[in-house]
Amino acid sequence: MFRNEDALQRFSVPRSDLANETEGKTVAVVGNARSLEAADHGAAIDTADIVVRINSAPIPSERSHGGRTDWLAVSTPVSAATLQARQPSRHLWMTPKRRRLPYAFAAADGFYLFPQEEHRRLSSEAGERPTTGLMVIDLLSRLPAARIDLYGFDFFASLSLSGARTSDQVPHDFNAERDWVHRLLARDGRFTLVRAG
Repeated sequence: MFRNEDALQRFSVPRSDLANETEGKTVAVVGNARSLEAADHGAAIDTADIVVRINSAPIPSERSHGGRTDWLAVSTPVSAATLQARQPSRHLWMTPKRRRLPYAFAAADGFYLFPQEEHRRLSSEAGERPTTGLMVIDLLSRLPAARIDLYGFDFFASLSLSGARTSDQVPHDFNAERDWVHRLLARDGRFTLVRAG
């Protein structure tokens, strides 16, 4: 079934559901940069109407990262323990690698499937295969949220809390992603890139 895009799309809520949920709301997107661990942004993150976390969604402390998870956006299967700990109300599968998508994740209430054609467009714009974080930012740019704050995005300058790989060991162009985000910031005043310090 997961080789049949039309069948798989039937598991997904429509984009309009996300638009209705975000309209006029504040959103905090929590990336996995290690630099965020030294910050004191947890309280600000948790005051957002919607908190979006990415992949394994590490929370080394609530002081730095907050505690809530409303949306969990992933490009790799996450453990049952992570889902139990985070309790997201919405599950987003971002990668076009559909065969890696666990059935239980797709069958969850509020599941959303990031369209393959949008991944292809973003890949063309950002140079390489986009990170999950960049796909989330792109998705939110097309939704009617009032404000979107980006935490834990330093484009791999401090590596990632979710793994030990270096930038040359992952298939992403972080310089291109940084430039893409800065162009977005220049044209869309709803976005703020919050510095770790």
